[in-house]
Amino acid sequence: MNSVTPVVRAKTRPDCPTEPTVPSSVPSDVTPNLSAVLAGMEKRIGVQKFNAWFRHGLRLSLDGSLLHVFVANAFAANWVETHYANDLITVAREQLGLTVTVSVAVDHGLTGDLRKRQLDSQARAVDSAMQGQARSRQTEPAPLRHRLETFVVGESNRLAHTSAMAMLGETPPFNLLFLHGSCGVGKTHLLQSVCNLAGRAARNGRPLKCRYVTGEQFTNEFIQMVTSRDKKIDDFRARYRSLDLLAIDDVHFLSDKKATQEEFLHTFNAIEAAGKLILMASDAHPRLVAKMNEQLTSRFLSGMVVKIDAPDEALRGEILRRRAKEMKLRADADALSYVAQHVRGSVRELEGALFKLSAIAALSGSAVTRAVAAEALADHLARGDSAVTLGGIEAIVSAFFGITPTDLHSSRRTRTVSTARMVAMFLARRHTRMSFPEIGQAMGKNHSSVVLAVQKMETALAENQPLEWLSPMGTKKMDARQIIDLLKEQL
Repeated sequence: MNSVTPVVRAKTRPDCPTEPTVPSSVPSDVTPNLSAVLAGMEKRIGVQKFNAWFRHGLRLSLDGSLLHVFVANAFAANWVETHYANDLITVAREQLGLTVTVSVAVDHGLTGDLRKRQLDSQARAVDSAMQGQARSRQTEPAPLRHRLETFVVGESNRLAHTSAMAMLGETPPFNLLFLHGSCGVGKTHLLQSVCNLAGRAARNGRPLKCRYVTGEQFTNEFIQMVTSRDKKIDDFRARYRSLDLLAIDDVHFLSDKKATQEEFLHTFNAIEAAGKLILMASDAHPRLVAKMNEQLTSRFLSGMVVKIDAPDEALRGEILRRRAKEMKLRADADALSYVAQHVRGSVRELEGALFKLSAIAALSGSAVTRAVAAEALADHLARGDSAVTLGGIEAIVSAFFGITPTDLHSSRRTRTVSTARMVAMFLARRHTRMSFPEIGQAMGKNHSSVVLAVQKMETALAENQPLEWLSPMGTKKMDARQIIDLLKEQL
């Protein structure tokens, strides 16, 4: 028999009227409709609260004018008695025509029922995830859009390009290549180009088996495997460890994911031990990816680590000429030269400028001249030197405060991280063309956080306030103006 533990005393609503307007007990020939009481409670308190406290793990019974409420544990009993006893009294009067007294107690037998419902709910969620996984397996992976023929080589990416091509030779000089650089400098383009080329190459009489994934894709596949009912870990591992070349983009996404990092470490070791190839890319140098398994970091550093810098003016000019030809954009050499000279950020910024010029050319029906380009891009260039990027700001600020760029994107709120994040947001607003929402989105924060950070920094500069933070050597303090001046020199 289930044990019932009373945890609160019966409660009568204090504001009930003194004049009896309804009977005080149920007639012996009437069966009370307690389901109507529950339906009335759902309507009175709302579906969300009803589902949380009344849908499962709760039982009602009526003994004369005493309404018994049995719940699964003491916490629920205290909550229901404190927050919903008066509502139960009101609903019972409306639905049953009774003035009742509410008594809340614990029935331990309800715990098993509640647990069963929770497990059933989890099983349904897992089944749904498995069905989605099965559908994704049945779907052919989307073809990689980047090709080597469209990758423009210059001084900023020549070493990366040469190193990537060397991996596809008969005897690669190294099995691991780690590319890093800010957003939009061509890391993804190069990784996909190598995979597309490797897919058509052959070694020892058979085509190379390669796979391109992002850090997020690898993580999601691992989580789906772990949460699936059959846990087909052998299939998951075979999918990766049988590859001739694994290209994984956005490696920094694995930061602070211990279980995924552990599995990737085993995958990495298996591929490396078999003498196969691993090509990776990240926004940061391996040592600057925070909360990364030390064993993984050491393995990343054991290979060829190459930085891809932002394109110089010569490379920007060649990229613009090729893209303009692909877009069939009529633009004279002076116009493209003007764009290459003034838009000095990432390749994506160059393409954005070309798209704008293309739209203007389509509307006017004439070729783009230098004067047209200067007028069209005036607002694009007005808010600062485009050579300054958010990635560059984050690298300089994090180095100054002794943290990593990943810390700026994390949820950490230590004095050092918060101060560095505020400075980075301020510099991004002052020295890039990014809006408040764009900065917030890029740094994983909301629009209002960026606005507040910029305002606080402006106040500190106006009032010549010092900023304090913690370093390995102890607390450091420096005037806000001095910090900004030092960082601006590096920018």
